Amino acid sequence: MPPLAHVDGYIARWRDREYEASPDGDYMRLYTPDPEEGFTEVAPGRFRRSVPAPEVEDFYYLRTVCKWRGEPFHVIGETGNWLRVEYVGGQEPVAAGLGLDRYDAGVYQGWALRDEVTDLHQKQV
Repeated sequence: MPPLAHVDGYIARWRDREYEASPDGDYMRLYTPDPEEGFTEVAPGRFRRSVPAPEVEDFYYLRTVCKWRGEPFHVIGETGNWLRVEYVGGQEPVAAGLGLDRYDAGVYQGWALRDEVTDLHQKQV
């Protein structure tokens, strides 16, 4: 499987292209890993441009989901061949049985080998 382009976050379509985005009042901050006209480098490999929100053609939240050991998860990060996953099944005994760490009340996370997850996909929410 190829690397995930986005794990979780806002996406904005501007001038027929999708960008990672962050709302900022009446503006939308757009981000790209490559230099583009009008974008300012804010960190190595990270360029930003603010545009008026009405210029944005579409705006949504992208979430990466999967199943691991037959249970539903959100993917919240990745490093190498590992995915950081958060259980969304809502059953504490299942989370405990999977050996997940309790991150907060009702929130269970762990690391899953990428090759062990199924139904890995991104969806707009």
